[in-house]
Amino acid sequence: MAVPVNPAARAAPAARRTSRATPAGARVGPLAWLLGWWRVLRLGMLLLALSLSPSSFARAHRAALARQLTQDAGPTLLWFTLLSAFLSLVLIRIVIVTAVSYGLTQYALEMVVRVLVLELIPLAAALFVALRVSLPAGAELVMLRRRAGLDAAAMHTPAVLAGELLPRVLAGMFAVVLLALLSCALALVLAYVSVHGFTPWALAGYTRTVGQIFGPVVTLIFVLKTLAFSVIVALIPVASAVHDAPPGSSRTRVELRALVRMFTLLLLIEAASLVGNYY
Repeated sequence: MAVPVNPAARAAPAARRTSRATPAGARVGPLAWLLGWWRVLRLGMLLLALSLSPSSFARAHRAALARQLTQDAGPTLLWFTLLSAFLSLVLIRIVIVTAVSYGLTQYALEMVVRVLVLELIPLAAALFVALRVSLPAGAELVMLRRRAGLDAAAMHTPAVLAGELLPRVLAGMFAVVLLALLSCALALVLAYVSVHGFTPWALAGYTRTVGQIFGPVVTLIFVLKTLAFSVIVALIPVASAVHDAPPGSSRTRVELRALVRMFTLLLLIEAASLVGNYY
């Protein structure tokens, strides 16, 4: 006759096995996190080496690259320029009125250039391109992988790297740099007009003040920060689409992982630039 088995007694060994396996599973988290960053870095190095190869810009890939550049940078140029001009005018007016009310008129222009041009506009351009260009490009790659049934190894073939990944990364980088430079130049013009009006007689003093702010160290930090922002914004969504989108994974999860990585790096670089500029 069969002896009845208590369900609690049957579940006890499984519970003990689960409790023993939990510490080992907990160690997978940091390893998976480091592996994810290593994959992003490795893909970035591959695309950097590929961008330095003349074969990547041969006639077969030139049309796709030109189409991606115009498709990503063209539609965002007008909207971001208008938005940055409006926000720049508002911020310039706030800073000037506040400086005048506290008797710090001589520092108003320097504060506008440091806060608006050096810090806010490059970060705003990177975030704008991330939301309007890079994340949709990563979602496009996820759909491409699902339609073609490609795994991560197939995404690293030379044809896919040069034909699909490199144009999207270069287009995202170009969009960030273009929007940041144009908006910074426009903000400098608006700052001059807001402070001095439509007169050319204050141009010498204005250029002297701006030149004193953009010293060699500050200019180098500004250029490196803008380039780093462009690389992060363009590379992270593409790398997440390549490595974090296995079959059956949701597109929202891939985009959220890309956003977390992107914001982490952007904040670290912005903090490092603040330290370099003001300490």
